[in-house]
Amino acid sequence: MVNLSDISQSLQSGKAGETSALIARAIKENYSIDSIIKQGLIPGMHAVTDRYKRKEIFRPELLVAERAMNLGIRLLRQTFVTAGNFIGKDTGTVIIGAVKGDHRGIEKNLMAVTMEGLGLRVIDLGAGVSPERFIEAAIAEKARVILCTANLPAVMGQLKLVVHAAVSSGIRNRVTIMVSGVPVTEKYCRAIGADSYARDAVAAAEMAGEICGLTF
Repeated sequence: MVNLSDISQSLQSGKAGETSALIARAIKENYSIDSIIKQGLIPGMHAVTDRYKRKEIFRPELLVAERAMNLGIRLLRQTFVTAGNFIGKDTGTVIIGAVKGDHRGIEKNLMAVTMEGLGLRVIDLGAGVSPERFIEAAIAEKARVILCTANLPAVMGQLKLVVHAAVSSGIRNRVTIMVSGVPVTEKYCRAIGADSYARDAVAAAEMAGEICGLTF
């Protein structure tokens, strides 16, 4: 059987093909989405990010690891679509995106695919999303949750603007606003008037699932 720590090691080495192959084997062996992400992808990407912050590796190595991560996530998404594991609109929709000024989508991608793995309907707006775009999508899709990520201290203020935009649009009492990202904390979440702080992809998926009425 696949050792999920091998997925982490392969990702850290930037071996995109090997990472995808290991994920494919794990899926075939009926590993859960939670375990693949929590024991494989998340530890691998966190290790790479930590090494980058300590300047033990540089941007080219980081980008190679991100490519391996993205290919792995793409494979997981394709598997969910093929298996028809989406519950649909009636269960609850989540709008997700990285805020304006933030063009890194790794954490956001992990959260989106984890939520999809639980059966939630996820509308991924991508990176660099304005507060207005979050609200427009939430209204159009009748979303229960807006999840905003901010991975740079300089763009954290955008999270507060999303909350303000929800208030101004009149949907604040109909939508739960979740925030996440490397510099974001529970204290900051409370300070800006958001509802929930997600420390990682698994926590974000579980909270969104509970809001949308899933049981675990």
